[in-house]
Amino acid sequence: MSEPITPTISTRICTHMNDDHAEAVLLYAKTFGNTPEATAAQMVAIDPQGMDLSAQIDDTTRPLRIEFDRPLKDAEDAHHTLIEMLKQVRQK
Repeated sequence: MSEPITPTISTRICTHMNDDHAEAVLLYAKTFGNTPEATAAQMVAIDPQGMDLSAQIDDTTRPLRIEFDRPLKDAEDAHHTLIEMLKQVRQK
């Protein structure tokens, strides 16, 4: 059984995504956050309903909330959902 998405798990996921998958986080901001002009983005938090990003647009940092299409069950579900979202972006 996977771990529930607690604040500690959220921090772990965000750190991993920002350190190892910055390009994917930027693609989430551009596509799902409707900010194609973003030049950088960071994942700030994730919970069962969605994720909070911080997007860099010109000289401004803008907060973004991206809702998931369904509530996530746990950290493993978050992992699979983020991968599926990235696949959707790359297929376009």
